[in-house]
Amino acid sequence: MTSLKQVFSLSKEEVRNAKPPGTATLVEHLEYTASQTNHDEIRLVPQPSADPADPLNLPMWRKIATLAVMSVHPFVVNFTSASISSALPIYASTPVFGLPPKSFSTLTYLIAVNVLMLGASNLWWVPLANTFGRRPVILLGLLLLVLSSMWAGLTTEFNSLVAARVFMGIGGGPADAVSPDVVGEIFFVHQRGRALAIYTVFLSFGSTVGAVAGGYIVADMGLKWLHWMNVVLSAICFVLCLFILPETLYHRPQATVTFNDDAAAAKVSADSKERVTITDTASSYPPYSYLQSLKLFTYQPGLLQKFLAPWKVIRLPGVWLVSGWYAGLVGLIVTMSSVGPQLVGAPPYLWGKNVGLINAGGIVGALLGCAYTYAIADFATKRLAKKDTHGFAEPEARLATALPALFLATAGALIFGFVAEHPSQTGWVGLQFGFGMVSFGLMQAPSVGFNYLIESYGSLAGDCFVTVTTSRAIVSFAWTFFVGEWVTKSGPAEPFGIFGMLMGVFGLATVPFLFWGKRLRLWSAKWVPVD
Repeated sequence: MTSLKQVFSLSKEEVRNAKPPGTATLVEHLEYTASQTNHDEIRLVPQPSADPADPLNLPMWRKIATLAVMSVHPFVVNFTSASISSALPIYASTPVFGLPPKSFSTLTYLIAVNVLMLGASNLWWVPLANTFGRRPVILLGLLLLVLSSMWAGLTTEFNSLVAARVFMGIGGGPADAVSPDVVGEIFFVHQRGRALAIYTVFLSFGSTVGAVAGGYIVADMGLKWLHWMNVVLSAICFVLCLFILPETLYHRPQATVTFNDDAAAAKVSADSKERVTITDTASSYPPYSYLQSLKLFTYQPGLLQKFLAPWKVIRLPGVWLVSGWYAGLVGLIVTMSSVGPQLVGAPPYLWGKNVGLINAGGIVGALLGCAYTYAIADFATKRLAKKDTHGFAEPEARLATALPALFLATAGALIFGFVAEHPSQTGWVGLQFGFGMVSFGLMQAPSVGFNYLIESYGSLAGDCFVTVTTSRAIVSFAWTFFVGEWVTKSGPAEPFGIFGMLMGVFGLATVPFLFWGKRLRLWSAKWVPVD
């Protein structure tokens, strides 16, 4: 199909039978004789090759270990980004670096520049990861995070601290775009929802736990130790990735599962309860050891094209949808983390060193959001595939599960703003509820939204992540940069009311995809390579 007009002229039956990129046969409806019962079997999508270097062929223990370190990675990065938010009231009330206290609106630059570079740095990290491999990019980013955190701990000037925060954001960038790509490359379609739910809860916990812990670290150990704690955590993460993370950049030459013999295939099928197809032998592939999987360098040609690729995916409709989700949700979380400690540090709350506890509601919301996504994401996909005549799994099945959470996040933004506008002795309860509701919604962006991009656009997913994280970075930077002065001049209700309205628009944009998402994928198929 070459035009939207042609795509939307198709009948419902024609669309149902079509198989654009993203539509996969997940369930085979098997029929037997009268003495046997009919049943469905889950297919492996994508189907792995016979190559032991194929990341889909990693043993399950290795996949779990990789998921663990790829979850710790965004936790540490977001901890280093958010922990300073609880220290802003201290920076605003006491002389630092021998200078008078800074205004709150100026101090928010420490957060704004960091979140900007967390996303924008992927404009070069992802093309490099698609050329030289995931491992070198993740390890180089973590090394930069360690060194720039040391810089922040040693500096004696505010402007130098801002510069250090810029480089901390650059070093942490791969956690947002390369790490979820790794998770998507080692798990099958029917497993990715839960895997990315785990990744997302750690990503969310990094921000909320960091914001809670930062206040106590500063109060009990001093401002310097806020930065040295970041050094310790990022160094530990570097070591874990160095010895556990396998290289997952892989060009899969065949789209079929292959084994040495029928017995091997039967064993895998029995172990995994999944149907496989035997088409080739693995004897032509050399052995692949644990140490080989830890190689520090690989190469895929076309570096210039890979730098241009993130700009080309802007024409894919799903990228705009997920960008809106992620930008709005992270923008809300970051601004709440920035403004919240300032609110509860002032009368009538006066929480003192406990100001970071305003983020506790976010932790509860993230836990509940993870449980919701973990339970329903893959279940919904498999259930609808079993109901489908062809056994097709459609990426849009996941989007429906996110809609309630997105509306909940919109309500949370409004509650937070209006409660903050009218402080009272018990007003902190409303602030916590608002924070928790937004955090619940945030769980949907990476776990559901990133999954949608992986399934819809295949090998372009990494480039899609660049666009999504860059959009998120720009929105988060803008909201955080202006929110301090905006709250001071107009009160919290106005900015958070507008932020909530925008989040509502981003959430409502999901509805057209539920009805016409497959048609849009048919239209954009000409730009999506067949994996």
